Amino acid sequence: MLSKHILDYLCATQDSSMSPKYNFVEELRWRNMIQDITPGTEALLNSQMVKGYIGFDPTADSLGVGNMVQIMTLLHFQNAGHKPIALVGGATGMVGDPSGKSAERNLLSEDILMHNLACQKAQLEKFLDFDCGANSAEIVNNYDWFKGFSFLDFIRDVGKHITVNYMMSKDSVKMRLANGMSFTEFSYQLVQGYDFYYLNKHQGVQLQMGGSDQWGNIVTGTELIRKIGDGEAFALTTPLIKKADGTKFGKTEGGNIWLDPKRTSPYAFYQFWLRASDEDVKQFIRIFSLKSKAEIEAIESRLLQKELAKEVTIRVHGEQAYNNAVRASEILFGKGTKEELQTLDEATLLEAMEGVPQASIAKSELMAGINIVDFLSEKIQLLPSKTEARKMLQANGISINKNKVNEVDHIVNENDLINGQYILAQKGKKEYCLVKIA
Repeated sequence: MLSKHILDYLCATQDSSMSPKYNFVEELRWRNMIQDITPGTEALLNSQMVKGYIGFDPTADSLGVGNMVQIMTLLHFQNAGHKPIALVGGATGMVGDPSGKSAERNLLSEDILMHNLACQKAQLEKFLDFDCGANSAEIVNNYDWFKGFSFLDFIRDVGKHITVNYMMSKDSVKMRLANGMSFTEFSYQLVQGYDFYYLNKHQGVQLQMGGSDQWGNIVTGTELIRKIGDGEAFALTTPLIKKADGTKFGKTEGGNIWLDPKRTSPYAFYQFWLRASDEDVKQFIRIFSLKSKAEIEAIESRLLQKELAKEVTIRVHGEQAYNNAVRASEILFGKGTKEELQTLDEATLLEAMEGVPQASIAKSELMAGINIVDFLSEKIQLLPSKTEARKMLQANGISINKNKVNEVDHIVNENDLINGQYILAQKGKKEYCLVKIA
């Protein structure tokens, strides 16, 4: 959510000559969000309101947390008083960007691409302000200007201005030469470059931004603007985020972390940020938070994970979903009760217990009743022996569905079910076993 003072500023009446509110490049610089920048970019941005754009890949019906680096770049761009444009690649999605890819990807049909674009547009509208005067955000689709552009016209009017040697020098091409790449992917940088030229000519866009793997494609656009339009354009890229342990940002053992709650629940989304390492969270809070430099420096001595998880989850899913995620976390890993456990839906329970040992017991056995000692030692093997199970029970170290059990003759039965299908057994403070009744 944008703060009130930011919204008040953004929605003020402006004209294109109005000076920006603050130094956008300097804002990104202290946040460690600049990899490459063309000469003159900072001076341009400090002198006037600038139109700038970033392209988004429409190969999925949801953006992921990896895309949030570019979303935050556009958000800071707008907050600084400039006009952000999000380009969704209806045309480039049919070609396939080779940047950072080791193999050619499958191309999607037009129907699937259009569906994906509509879903991504709805997500982008949660972050950017589309109704605040001269620097209102816009979303454009490059299919709109490519759908009537014939192949012959393209190679005659665009292709002749960029040499093969220039295209071969790009890292995205060099990385693929050993295994080969199709002409379709080879031509991608021309298509993206033309996007920049088109937006520069028809909408006055002077700046393209993106991840550092897009540098070659972006400067192809500046080259086309120089050669065809006899003008000048600028480029800025952000670093590709790497986690401290070397794993790819935005992925877990369960796969990508998506912004769509149907793909990644608000609970799992919240936990992703909460589980960030101390080293990673210092980087993440600068990139994904709107907090000022002073605010971030003030809280760096505290638990950054909670601050980051709260802010990003609220921005993506809303305050109610954040409160639900916190509540689920407190119920499962704090002082919850069986009654509170019953209020959690199955998806949240299973996501919270991901990686926790699980066991299965036949419903007929449970209906007959199982002695707690046998249940812990033989049925779910939370304890290695009956002797250890008795000791742990007598030491008040066992909980069933968050309720303490200390009687060795306690019977586990259907009354212990949560959601009609599960039992949550706990040893001590941190060892769990989720039991499914089949």
